[in-house]
Amino acid sequence: MMRLEHLNLVVRDIPKALEFYRAIFPHWQVRGGGKSTWHGVERNWVHFGDDYQYLTFNDDGDADNRDLTGHQVGMAHFAFVTDDLDGVIARLAQIGRDIDKPGAEDPFRRNVYFIDPDGYEVEFVEYLTDIPTLRNRYD
Repeated sequence: MMRLEHLNLVVRDIPKALEFYRAIFPHWQVRGGGKSTWHGVERNWVHFGDDYQYLTFNDDGDADNRDLTGHQVGMAHFAFVTDDLDGVIARLAQIGRDIDKPGAEDPFRRNVYFIDPDGYEVEFVEYLTDIPTLRNRYD
């Protein structure tokens, strides 16, 4: 078996990143952190997650993220599956974050996209069935 353990994100401001992701994952916590040097630049870092998966935030970001409407090489978005999409939307609304774009209409899943404080597009998907052929339709 293989699973994704963590994403390592370069951000400008760790507290702003934590505010956004704490709204999504209220049960997660800062697992650890410290200071390091990356190619000659000092930075702070934290691991935010649970015992099995986490996000790393490094605060040495010094430029804008890629233009999500463009065609540059880079991350387009990453996604999390949730059993409570309405709860995620409500918690992000409480910190002033609106849906950036809705997902496609589909009888077997709901999804929305948000932009985090550093310009990463984050998708949230709630599947409405456990049947893989219905969850993963491509027509």
